[in-house]
Amino acid sequence: MRISLLAGVLLVASLTLAGCNGGTRPDPAADAATVTDIDAAAACRAQGGELRPLGRLQRVQCVVAHADAGRTCNSASDCTGHCLAIGEVVAGSPASGVCQRDISENFGCRQRIDGGVAQPTICVD
Repeated sequence: MRISLLAGVLLVASLTLAGCNGGTRPDPAADAATVTDIDAAAACRAQGGELRPLGRLQRVQCVVAHADAGRTCNSASDCTGHCLAIGEVVAGSPASGVCQRDISENFGCRQRIDGGVAQPTICVD
């Protein structure tokens, strides 16, 4: 009988303690992350962009169109971003390209033009 009484007391005590631990207090880290996300989205929109998941890791980044997107170029120095080949060009050949649209074009396969010369194609996840 003593064991049954002791087991009952332990059961009540453990249930009481479990109730104290299972509260629905707000998580300050989650609140801070939400505020940060809201601030990041507002700052991105203020630049004329939008938050989008990019790359294999789907990391959310602010995607803003470059003002010179689509302009003819011969090198990255002609563009805000990279100078990209139109279609596939033999690496080492003279070529011109177009200025990249935005940072989303940093992912996938692409071929840069540098100094009027087509570079090897690279693929980035």
